[in-house]
Amino acid sequence: MKSNVLSRYRVMAYVTAVWLLVFTVAIVLKYGFDTGDTMLISQIHGILYIVYVVFAFDLGSKAKWPFGKLLWVLAVGCIPAASFFVEPKITREIRPLLTDRTPVAAEA
Repeated sequence: MKSNVLSRYRVMAYVTAVWLLVFTVAIVLKYGFDTGDTMLISQIHGILYIVYVVFAFDLGSKAKWPFGKLLWVLAVGCIPAASFFVEPKITREIRPLLTDRTPVAAEA
């Protein structure tokens, strides 16, 4: 598997997580304090989540994940701040599967 598959997933995991946190704050402000509007933020997050789903599905299919694990990774994009904890675990799991990595020379 090429490293760009993992890189795309990682970028979208963080971008989607940040926008979901922004959306959560906007929802709290709208319904808790009767200020602001969430329409634009929700639409941006929705588009970003669709891209996240495509990249996560691509990563999962190339890593040959079972269906349950794939569903868990996809659901993480809907849970505020979960991507910040799940993405590093996925990265550690996938790094050994990469084929285009260059070996790092040990420093003396």
